[in-house]
Amino acid sequence: MKKDYKVARTPAEAVEQLEALYQSSVERLQTALKSFLDGGPPPSHDDRQAGAFVYPELRVTYEPDGPPPPVSRAFGKFTDTGLYASTITKPALFADYLIEQLTLLADQYEITIETGPSETEIPFSYVLDGADGLDMDAASPAELVRHFPYADLSKVNDDLPNGLKVMQQGAVKPLSLFEAPRVDYSLQRLRHYTGTPYEDTQQFILFTNYHRYVDAFTAWAIRQLKEDNHYESFSAAGNVSVDADTPNAHAVVEGAPWRRFQMPAYHLKAPGGRGITLVNIGVGPSNAKTITDHLAVLRPQCWLMIGHCGGLRHSQRLGDYVLAHAYLRYDAVLDEDMPVEVPIPPIAEIQIALEQGVASVSGDSGETLKSRLRTGTVATYADRNWELRYAAQAKRINQSRAIAVDMESATIAANGLRLRVPYGTLLCVSDKPLHGELKLPGAANLFYQRSVSEHLAAGIETVEILKRDEGAALHSRKLRSFDEPPFR
Repeated sequence: MKKDYKVARTPAEAVEQLEALYQSSVERLQTALKSFLDGGPPPSHDDRQAGAFVYPELRVTYEPDGPPPPVSRAFGKFTDTGLYASTITKPALFADYLIEQLTLLADQYEITIETGPSETEIPFSYVLDGADGLDMDAASPAELVRHFPYADLSKVNDDLPNGLKVMQQGAVKPLSLFEAPRVDYSLQRLRHYTGTPYEDTQQFILFTNYHRYVDAFTAWAIRQLKEDNHYESFSAAGNVSVDADTPNAHAVVEGAPWRRFQMPAYHLKAPGGRGITLVNIGVGPSNAKTITDHLAVLRPQCWLMIGHCGGLRHSQRLGDYVLAHAYLRYDAVLDEDMPVEVPIPPIAEIQIALEQGVASVSGDSGETLKSRLRTGTVATYADRNWELRYAAQAKRINQSRAIAVDMESATIAANGLRLRVPYGTLLCVSDKPLHGELKLPGAANLFYQRSVSEHLAAGIETVEILKRDEGAALHSRKLRSFDEPPFR
């Protein structure tokens, strides 16, 4: 296939060119699908070889006279000279991100930006939205796979974020962490798991493991729509959306079929994606890994775990907070991608914001705050009934100085490090399994009434603190390795 690349004079022009290329490929693929399903011939070999259905490619060339100058920021920089390229899907969705990243590079370096067709075809299953009149029952999946590009997940991997992709001297280097097929795969999974459009996901993400936080977040979000602020609408699981003018908005959200979705999401939307997303990931590390695997392609500013934990110290009280600064990883689900011997460092900017968030919401300070907010190691297990094996676990818990136990936090933090998304954990002690204070129905209900609203408010206040920083310091260099793609 002959590649015809076009120089873009500005980052905005590059995104316009990418969008035109992408839409042309999508329209050709949708047209070919409709023709085949209506009894026409499949697309010809020549058409596919000519790139009728390919993703667009973004290329940046950096060829200075000498080596790249040292740049201290975490991203938007080159570690080597040469040609960088990545396939791009849905350029309009990622327009702000692409323009931001290209502008950082263009302001710092003499670069050439080009766009053109790639060699990677768009799977037909990713263009069905917006394609009217497609009778997908008119052909078997086997027939469609035979004649059209399909989502071959054997060719999609995380070798680059996992540090397994070796860069050869003189070879084209990746411009971003994820290629288009990986992004499209995750976008479709997000819609499936969360029950909301992936376009509604905001840049600041809260995870919780109890539905009561959803109830509190929904009530708070709907109140925000009536206030004088930057929030515009509220998108909720079950594919419903409300705004300030929606009659009985709370009933609309509650009446949506959110129970159909494994990890329902709720998005308080603001211009530029500067709102807040809350995802109820349920209990366990599998869901925690799954959702963060997919949300990472949207390149959020950060994600925070705001959930419950078991307190391991006698001095802790129900309702106290745990600010994790280290993790004991017994979750197992990331061991192949992120070996357990790899340390998961705390992100200083997020740690500070979480402490400030608790102080602001609780009104506590000094020794009073210190007595309620304890910093330490969180042990994350895959087995909810880990207590039944406490004799076998006690040594490691003692050696690690763990102060709390849960089933999600280490997974979310480890995947944040792996996928270069700033992370943090603020847990609330809901029981003390080693000291006779078990989470039984009566005590649990009283605890929930007292703790959920303040805990959620502390998480929201943390997000507001991080927003005011505009993310300048949030994306710590400790998230990046020595040989990274230029894009965040």
